[in-house]
Amino acid sequence: MRNPEKKKEEEKNKIFCFTVTEQTKLMKFLLAQMPDKSRNTIKSYLVHRMVSVNNQTVSQYDHPLKPSQIVRIKQGKVEETVKYHGLKILYEDPHIIVIDKESGLLSIATAKERKKTAYFILTEHVRKTNHNNRVYIVHRLDKEASGVMIFAKSIEVQEVLQRDWQKAVVDRRYAALVEGRVEKQEDTIISWLIESKALIMYSYKFDNGGQKAITHYKIINMNNDYSLLEVTIDTGRKNQIRVHMQSIGHSIVGDKKYGSTQNPIKRMGLHAMSLAFTHPITNENLKFESPVPKSFLSLCS
Repeated sequence: MRNPEKKKEEEKNKIFCFTVTEQTKLMKFLLAQMPDKSRNTIKSYLVHRMVSVNNQTVSQYDHPLKPSQIVRIKQGKVEETVKYHGLKILYEDPHIIVIDKESGLLSIATAKERKKTAYFILTEHVRKTNHNNRVYIVHRLDKEASGVMIFAKSIEVQEVLQRDWQKAVVDRRYAALVEGRVEKQEDTIISWLIESKALIMYSYKFDNGGQKAITHYKIINMNNDYSLLEVTIDTGRKNQIRVHMQSIGHSIVGDKKYGSTQNPIKRMGLHAMSLAFTHPITNENLKFESPVPKSFLSLCS
């Protein structure tokens, strides 16, 4: 008698194989080939990178198919993320890419560096399926900061996200490791920021023509030397969290530009740990998280 556990394992690792007979889009093709599977199930195959076309992994719902191509779905172990040096892809669909960026990687190119950037890595990634594909920056994280970021895959989606950013983003939280013992358990910082000719942001408590910036924080943990804060922002000004932490006398660890004198973790103590937003095309509510770096937690234990 056949071992039922073995049979279950074989089903789990089953490979579906289909031959394309006419031009179509990948999602439409899979729905037709697998009528017993729900749309959400097939979407999960794509999101978890279980689908390949001619042995090339594909996650785009609208990926174009041509006659004679072979589409395979391998069930079993799911590839949760795609990893590159300096970042990993948390989510990808035809419209957006969500990544977890490491500290030390630029978001976009500078005059001195063009290739060691999240933008360049993701451009190379999307061009694996079509050389004309591109990505578009929606928002930025400082080079020495880390955490969750979104890139658009078309200029139209970029424009929608940037135009509706305040409304689309439901939750945006950061972990900030700062110097010293913060006295208030939680507080809100409101000021106006102006950038100097030296590209340094300055914070003023009165409206002097600068950009209004609002930052909320609460303490996660602390000791006599350091405090770990959960930070949310109502506005997305350049260097906002960094300059606001300096303004209350608790510069972010490793942030020499804004007053830090210590760097025991060998990086800036700022991490984008959560981003929840409404998808610009599907209107789905999406949330992505990146755990607080262990170095932040150990320094505040």
